[in-house]
Amino acid sequence: MQALKKIFPILINRYFLVSVGFVVWMLFFDQRDYFQQKERASELNKVEAAKKYYNDEIEITKKQLNNLQSNPTAIEKYARERYLLKREGEEVYLFEDTAKHSGTPVQEKK
Repeated sequence: MQALKKIFPILINRYFLVSVGFVVWMLFFDQRDYFQQKERASELNKVEAAKKYYNDEIEITKKQLNNLQSNPTAIEKYARERYLLKREGEEVYLFEDTAKHSGTPVQEKK
């Protein structure tokens, strides 16, 4: 009871009440509340990570383009790998990796 008598004047103090009201307003009711700010910061981090990824991809593509424009053997290699082109009299065999497609072994019926 003594503790309540000591705390009660603090709880009815108008400065304390206004401060608590301000904090509650800023946390929950304001247009730029705490939770919305946290969500936007998370979204900003995702967008910045995507931006970094795409900038890195652009740099890689620019290097490949520069290599293709300056090196004729690179053009041939790119065409053979990407478009499955072949030289005259040459045969190309495609092998599919069966390890990727075999999730579970097939059981035979008796």
